[in-house]
Amino acid sequence: MRKDTIAAISTGMTNSGIGIVRISGPEAFEVIDRIYRGKDRLLEAESHTIHYGYVKDKQETVDEVLVMLMRAPRTFTGEDTVEINCHGGNYVVKRVLETVIRNGARPAEPGEFTKRAFLNGKMDLSQAEAVIDVITSKNEYALQSSMSQLKGNIRNKIEDIRNKIIYQTAFIETALDDPEHIDIDGYSEKLKYVIDDILVDIRKLIDSSDSGRIMKEGIQTVIAGKPNAGKSSLLNVLSGRERAIVTDIEGTTRDALEEQIQMGGLTLNMVDTAGIRETDDIIEKMGVDKARDYVKNADLIIYVADASRPLDKNDEDIIQLTVGKKCIILLNKSDLKTVVTKEILQNTIERVFEKTKNAGNYSKDIPMIDISAKEEQGIQEFEEILKTMFLKGEISFNDQVYITNIRQKAALQDACESLNKVIESIENQMPEDFCSIDLMDAYESLGSITGETIGEDLVNEIFSKFCMGK
Repeated sequence: MRKDTIAAISTGMTNSGIGIVRISGPEAFEVIDRIYRGKDRLLEAESHTIHYGYVKDKQETVDEVLVMLMRAPRTFTGEDTVEINCHGGNYVVKRVLETVIRNGARPAEPGEFTKRAFLNGKMDLSQAEAVIDVITSKNEYALQSSMSQLKGNIRNKIEDIRNKIIYQTAFIETALDDPEHIDIDGYSEKLKYVIDDILVDIRKLIDSSDSGRIMKEGIQTVIAGKPNAGKSSLLNVLSGRERAIVTDIEGTTRDALEEQIQMGGLTLNMVDTAGIRETDDIIEKMGVDKARDYVKNADLIIYVADASRPLDKNDEDIIQLTVGKKCIILLNKSDLKTVVTKEILQNTIERVFEKTKNAGNYSKDIPMIDISAKEEQGIQEFEEILKTMFLKGEISFNDQVYITNIRQKAALQDACESLNKVIESIENQMPEDFCSIDLMDAYESLGSITGETIGEDLVNEIFSKFCMGK
């Protein structure tokens, strides 16, 4: 790690009440002492104090400021740190940063403050990655999950598993080195029992990644239905604005409309597609083909059925697209005289599934809700079903750990593969040193999650994705 002094703007580059320029490194106090003018000399000031004064560039006053001083090691980075609170205009914040750099600091690289915190042992790698997740959180669940990781929930879980693995590895190595005093007869069965328990814990973490991805990235959601079923009206209701054009003319929506919507603490990356039907209109047909493609890649299909019109071939085609997918059916236009009931729709679903190849492997029990997009009825019930479907209802972050990071999931999968090899060696009655090798592989894979067994190049890649001032 470079031991020089770095500086960057830590607040957003937009006009605001306050802007913060952060300085960290061995000469942070010397740098601020050169440019600050006030009652106290900051080089001699006590830690964790705030001082009122001015930043000056030679004899020119740049801005009126409050300066916070924090001496190592009780800082975010573990180094001497100074935060200059100035007025939040773009120009004035840049002028303050330029003055700091001219007086001994260098511009920080993306994520370098957090990288220094990691390298100085102030946090492990899973906590460092949680920092950027907190900043980019899109919803309440994502924020809670990131804060849970920031507090060390993942680190604690991984450390517990690694301790169990290294204990067993150490026992095997000691027994192999001193066979006269340590008997390992029958040890394989005990080891298998321990590894089975560890595999249960690791698989739970891997399984949590689906919910973790949903929390972090949102649910890829497609609104599907035949023309004039009320898809665009639903999008407008959920988004709270007139996002889509709504008319009585079939085929009004020709292209996909995308909108990010918050519901029940979750983020829906929602796409309103063209009405799915057979058509000779070339432009409309392109829209229908695109709608089918969106449905194939969706996490959730919201099938909007027009309850005021009988079901037809177009509805059956849409139902067929839902096979094997998470789907919620909204029987729209409940404010009108309806001709389609849940029973009728369920019978149609069963008939379509019977005709569809491999559909028998999937549940035909698709949630159905009577709604009126026009009157905004049924939305609350839709929200509750959504939470139950993706998060199994209410969730707690007190003891539950969710993996939201692809890198961490891959490391867990590697560890799981190594531990399965241990089980295979035991079942095949292989020598214990075979088990020891695979146990250490699992130990190393898990260590990459917390950053204990990770190369410099990967560290640099991870922190390069951070924002400049963090």
